[in-house]
Amino acid sequence: MPANAVRALAFATTAAGAMGTTAARAQQAAPPPALDSGNTAWMLTATALVLMMTIPGLALFYGGMVRKKNVLATVMQSFAICCLVTVLWFVVGYSLAFSDGGTLNAFVGGLSKAFHRGITVETLWAPGVANIPEFVFSTFQMTFAIITPALIAGAFAERMKFSALLVFMALWLLVVYAPIAHWVWGGGFLGSAGVLDFAGGTVVHINAGVAGLVTALVLGKRAGYGSANMAPHNLVYSVIGAALLWVGWFGFNAGSELAADGLAGAAMLNTQVAAAAAALAWMFCEWAVADKPSVLGIISGAVAGLVAVTPAAGFVNPSGALVVGIVAGIVCYLAAVRIKRALGYDDSLDAFGVHGVGGIVGALLTGLLADPAINGLGRNASVVTQIYGIVFTIAWTAVATFAILAVVKALVGLRPSPQEEIEGLDITQHGEAVP
Repeated sequence: MPANAVRALAFATTAAGAMGTTAARAQQAAPPPALDSGNTAWMLTATALVLMMTIPGLALFYGGMVRKKNVLATVMQSFAICCLVTVLWFVVGYSLAFSDGGTLNAFVGGLSKAFHRGITVETLWAPGVANIPEFVFSTFQMTFAIITPALIAGAFAERMKFSALLVFMALWLLVVYAPIAHWVWGGGFLGSAGVLDFAGGTVVHINAGVAGLVTALVLGKRAGYGSANMAPHNLVYSVIGAALLWVGWFGFNAGSELAADGLAGAAMLNTQVAAAAAALAWMFCEWAVADKPSVLGIISGAVAGLVAVTPAAGFVNPSGALVVGIVAGIVCYLAAVRIKRALGYDDSLDAFGVHGVGGIVGALLTGLLADPAINGLGRNASVVTQIYGIVFTIAWTAVATFAILAVVKALVGLRPSPQEEIEGLDITQHGEAVP
């Protein structure tokens, strides 16, 4: 978790109870913290960049990789999830992730900030440290909450009913995403145990990847999988989407410092280095194995590097980021191409192979390569502690996702009919088609 966020959390959750009378008087005498306009300007920019990652970035990235008959349904999923999560985050999601949960605070926040109650234009997040408006912090975190369930959709692309998607994503945000965000960033037990996740390797990528794998297994394979031609219909869309994701990722990683400072700059450089290294590593692996370097391969590699460096961006030095990128490119290539084929599961757009596996690689390497000269929190980095965070995240995500899918299946069903799936989700779910 970013240093500023750690300090802010400590202030928000412990200051009132821990102060003695003398300290309280001293604080009352001190002038109140003032809004930092530089940090606020950067965080407004970072928030817009992260939103761009989902719409239009992920929408185009995924939309180009499906068959033509499903492209509108795929981009609709990203857009609708953005709208749905925005409302749920405002109403209750932010409170569950970033408020004090009382006796249950180790596991989930409370409802004290439901509907953003008590937050005003003068309310600061990280007072005395980052000094940004809490409205800005909430919106920044909202963009993370938006992209995480949208990533899951890549695992079951081309085979879930739209009604089922809406119910599933609503429940998943509240039951899985918000609690895990609280565990790591909101004062919960993983952050307290020292699990390091600068910008979402655990909270976003492992979480989404594992949920995607469970959903793909529960839904089963696409009709015709293994026999029908399922090649991407427009890789140009996917390249544009990948480029938007790459640029937006600077907001994702550098923005997670919550300040316009040197650590944000290090996170930005680390992001660029890891993405480029992973793209090349995937490309050369594919070139060696399949004789040709593909466009789909190099953009998938870049995303794998971005995923893996996410937990490490504010903890490793640039040389460490280079290692993270190379390892992620190779391991994610093997997971998405070789292991998936060997095991026979249908992870449509490699949500697990890239995000789940890449997130695990990044989390482990954060424990191994964290540099205290970059971030003092790296002094206590431990691979064992990172494994602890990974295991708890995988376990809760897998069990809760399976349970949510069972509820959704009972309520509205999960898949369209075989004939509707063959005809395509654009027409059968939305009544529209690309000419």
